[in-house]
Amino acid sequence: MPRIRAVVLVRASTIALAAAPAAFAQQTPTEQPTAEEAQQAPAAGAATPADEGNDIIVTGTRAAGRTRLDFAAPVDVLSGASLQRQGTTEVAQALASVAPSIDFPRPSANDGTDSIRPATLRGLSPDQTLVLINGIRGHSSAYLNTNGVVGRGSSAVDLNTIPTVALDRIEVLRDGASAQYGSDAIAGVVNLRLRQARSGGGAQVNYGFYDTQVDTARGSRHVTGEHAVTASLWQGIGFGEDGFITVTGEYLKRQPTNRADYDPRVSPTRITGRYGDPEVEQYTGFVNAGTSLTDTWSLYGWAGYQERDSKSAAFPRNASATTTLAGYPNGFLPIINAKTSDLNSALGVRGQLGGFDVDLSASYGRNRIDFRTLNSANYAYGAATPTSFDDGRIIYDQYVVGLDFTRKFDVFQSLNLAFGIEGRREGYKIEAGERASYDYAPAGTVTGAILTNTPGAQGFGGFSPLNEVERSRRNGSIYVDLEAQVTDALLLGIAGRAEKYSDFGSTANGKLSARYDIAPWLALRGTASTGFRAPSLQQQYFTQIATVVQNGVPIQTGTYPSVSPVGTALGGLPLDPEKSTNLSAGVVVRAGGFDLTVDAYRIHIRDQIGLSENISAGTPGTASYNPAVAALLASTNTGAQAARFFINGLASTTKGIDAVAHYRLHTDAAGAFDFTVAGNINDVKVTRVPTSTATLNPAPTLFARSRILTLEDGTPQQKVTGTVDWSLDRLGALARVTYYGDVNQPGTVESADVHTGKHAITDLELRYTAPKGAQIGLGVSNLFDVYPDRIIPANNSTGVLGYPYYSPFGFNGRYLYVRAGLNW
Repeated sequence: MPRIRAVVLVRASTIALAAAPAAFAQQTPTEQPTAEEAQQAPAAGAATPADEGNDIIVTGTRAAGRTRLDFAAPVDVLSGASLQRQGTTEVAQALASVAPSIDFPRPSANDGTDSIRPATLRGLSPDQTLVLINGIRGHSSAYLNTNGVVGRGSSAVDLNTIPTVALDRIEVLRDGASAQYGSDAIAGVVNLRLRQARSGGGAQVNYGFYDTQVDTARGSRHVTGEHAVTASLWQGIGFGEDGFITVTGEYLKRQPTNRADYDPRVSPTRITGRYGDPEVEQYTGFVNAGTSLTDTWSLYGWAGYQERDSKSAAFPRNASATTTLAGYPNGFLPIINAKTSDLNSALGVRGQLGGFDVDLSASYGRNRIDFRTLNSANYAYGAATPTSFDDGRIIYDQYVVGLDFTRKFDVFQSLNLAFGIEGRREGYKIEAGERASYDYAPAGTVTGAILTNTPGAQGFGGFSPLNEVERSRRNGSIYVDLEAQVTDALLLGIAGRAEKYSDFGSTANGKLSARYDIAPWLALRGTASTGFRAPSLQQQYFTQIATVVQNGVPIQTGTYPSVSPVGTALGGLPLDPEKSTNLSAGVVVRAGGFDLTVDAYRIHIRDQIGLSENISAGTPGTASYNPAVAALLASTNTGAQAARFFINGLASTTKGIDAVAHYRLHTDAAGAFDFTVAGNINDVKVTRVPTSTATLNPAPTLFARSRILTLEDGTPQQKVTGTVDWSLDRLGALARVTYYGDVNQPGTVESADVHTGKHAITDLELRYTAPKGAQIGLGVSNLFDVYPDRIIPANNSTGVLGYPYYSPFGFNGRYLYVRAGLNW
């Protein structure tokens, strides 16, 4: 039987977006509000109207005035206030707390993934969820997750490049939507809606620290500190009759956390690793603006920029003859420094032409990550080794131009016709680092160089000139979307989209949706669709030689394009798009202040792309030794001891049920209460695994049990959350309990599996909020200081991994915080 995974959508009393008047309902998915609506937007953290199920949605439908309870597919509407009423200011972590089916593990000791952490929807890959900003496609991160993490092989949008204070709301469409929006929308769509206002503003400071008892397998300690500070500011500015500019800024400074176990390899036994959240310093700014040009045409746009400096730790290098020669007689802990620059921007006009609402937009996004390895050494340089290295950089950018037409016709009760075209250009680039980060010293330049040692910076080897690449592709698409209110009770929808890519060819997808209201309090709904995800440029062209720790031993591992000589010899082929078939059926119940939605779904994915095993030659003289692989790796002259590449051919079926129940109770004396319980039953099964097409003998294994079980059991299949949110005038309180089922962080054999166990996390917050004036919140995340099951010594020979990094609630323990601010 599938295990149950229930997620509760934390829906605070303010979860409905305040700015949802009738005028806003007429907007297209990329529209900004009118000046009147912008003036109605509340201050950050201010009380907003109750969620009665009447929040207008613009995600998943292009028909005006549709609400989340009147639609044919499940959509969650999450207010900016509900995202901010937490200890974290990270969008991804806040979203995972309040949205059903979203999981946000916090990996550590996994290179750049520690700094650019992906989120998942319905247990699927992070890149199988489309992220929009104000209805326009967002750009993915340049980083490719290559280590053994949830989301291995994916390059997804970094949700944390947009601060919560810049958001008015988030809409989460839990349904396949490739026929409406294009590639990536297999699991669903996350639409980030930016704050907009002509007046008002707010400033806020969040301060928090950990107070936790760390009980690892080999010892215990108490930790107090590891604080984080976030300062944010927003201001609405009006101009002209209806123009608005909303400016947002945020600064984050976070100390690293460390939940490593004691290292049994040193005497006396002590902690040598750093295992937890990275150290982060981050600056973010956003500007969102709009104004009318004529009576029927308006201009809108936004721009956001972030600089993030993140430092995470690799595995420690304990004292040895090599570390002593390199200038570290007591060993050293390499630090991976990822400096990220991220840009989001868009400009558009909308108006009326020939009876149609027309929207023309152009957007540009760019993500650049510069890598440095600090406090490290290149053993091949001997005593002359540098201690810090410029490892190079990766860059991804994206242009999108879209033209959308929408018109309502008096056919049936109503018929909404939408159609449009879109063009997109993507670019990807790898630039090499300095020679010492990846290679031996030039002959005769370094006295005492050791040519028998593996070259490159320990912890994170740099990109070499052989890794340099610059590629781009283009695609064009056309879509049509019909939504008809056939009768008062029957809603029907049909959508189709065709796309052509410059690299792999064309694809076409369709979607049918229906809803029937049996009674004013009861409705049935369902959808059927096909979907796809184009192979990313990162998956097609990323290449690097990096250190991968296997069973505590660093292994130089090469990631090669599937069509490179190494990839081809190992069985690589040109990558094709992933394809999906999505089915869903649900029921909506509402009566007074109560509403309930239950939606069952089935998602079948074929031609799924996966990153292969780290294929090594094995040990000479043993049964696992493969001389053909050994010769292949030796021919690269890179020092690689293992190789991996991307390949199509995985197939999986995901089945589940989403449920969200919400009750709003008003009392004259005691205030208002919001009760929310929601659940998600989710079961992922891998139904097909590709076999090697390599000519090598014996052919290597492409996907072992650890890769398969990560897809099946790497996200919680049981998760239940209950939330009570109380408000009385300016006072409020929130209590949330989230139960997480077991997650498996699989090893190469069953005895090496690491389980998180079943745990419940309790969060509390008290608040005082004035629409204008002071606001303060006091809270604690993980009140009872709950950790995932610790890793046993047999699976933790180095002592670094104190707890499984697959844990859906992290592994940092109790966090206390205060939030203070001022609204005007």
